Amino acid sequence: MNNTKLIILTFSIITTLMTAQEADKLIGKYRLPNQLEVELYKVDDKYFGKIIGFDNLDDESQLDINNPDKALRGEPLLGKIIIENLSYDQTKNEWVNGSMYGPEKGLIFNLRITDIRENEIEVVGSKYFLWKTLVWQKL
Repeated sequence: MNNTKLIILTFSIITTLMTAQEADKLIGKYRLPNQLEVELYKVDDKYFGKIIGFDNLDDESQLDINNPDKALRGEPLLGKIIIENLSYDQTKNEWVNGSMYGPEKGLIFNLRITDIRENEIEVVGSKYFLWKTLVWQKL
């Protein structure tokens, strides 16, 4: 009986470690199609992303000028957390239930990451019944 419990416990630990390792493949730095550079990181069991750089933005565009909250429009985009609460779904091998703030229009979208390849990830953003699939390049 004790051997059976030990085998089950060992299997559970190995499965948990493998799932965490698979989920953490998302962590890294990416360039989005709009030339924002974002770093994805993990806090507890959720994944977040913040702006770490940008190309082709003039001085005024470096501020969050389109934020729906007028009090936040003077804040810098650099360092701003724009991706929140992604969680890993091991049955689908996807990161789901997240949200992403799009500073160009000041909108929040639903976010899921459907595929990780060697140099890129596939991201699906949606708002209401509209959705769009994008590819982010790994830095």
